[in-house]
Amino acid sequence: MSEVEVPESHPRYDSLLTRHRIEAGVEKGITSRQGLIAQGRGEAFDYLLGEETIPSADAAARAAAAHFLLADHPVVSVNGNVAALVPQEVVELAEVTGADLEVNLFNRADERMRAIADHLRDHGATAVKGLRADARIPGLDHERAKVDADGIADADVVLVPLEDGDRAEALGAMDKTEVVIDLNPLSRSARTATVPIVDNVVRAVPDITAHARELRGAERDTFEGIIADFDRQAALDAAELAIREGEGTSPRKE
Repeated sequence: MSEVEVPESHPRYDSLLTRHRIEAGVEKGITSRQGLIAQGRGEAFDYLLGEETIPSADAAARAAAAHFLLADHPVVSVNGNVAALVPQEVVELAEVTGADLEVNLFNRADERMRAIADHLRDHGATAVKGLRADARIPGLDHERAKVDADGIADADVVLVPLEDGDRAEALGAMDKTEVVIDLNPLSRSARTATVPIVDNVVRAVPDITAHARELRGAERDTFEGIIADFDRQAALDAAELAIREGEGTSPRKE
């Protein structure tokens, strides 16, 4: 199945399109087979959300943009699913906010790391970190502990979309401001985050970028006010309520 073969009028168009991108990512060697399972799990939560960005998620994206624009060294962490789903979008976010891009994988292999870095460059990235892996995140015994000393290890704000809960907790223990994109408001990642965005990554990343474009050039007080006004627990509660009560009204829902 190709993107062209799925008509936009199809009620499952968005879901089929993202599935295709993950499948293509596996074929290109940038996404692991486990990523297919993760995509299916997230898709189930997105269906319950109505496959739309709820107001609390948009408020979280705005707070995330404020954090990124206020940061000294923001970094966007990229795994295989992120590279497959939103490569151009994360490159654009990095450009708008002055963030670094860093590849970080649980199933780490040099060939796959290089493939993802090349894929991001093909979509406009000028620099991609993560290949050097000359630092470690304390408290982790697996490959996600490997980071660049001048990347995630040095960052004050990190966007961790589609993140593992244990690394999210470990980054939090390093006193980093974490922005997490996760469709499950009950996950460890979302509940660890400074800013949990309960939304599909294909909507959340462009949403952060749009807010960053709007806010760019604002005074520091504006950023600090947006951050102070954001209530992370209220955002999680709103997302859970939307899922439990079926608040979603997407026309694509069958």
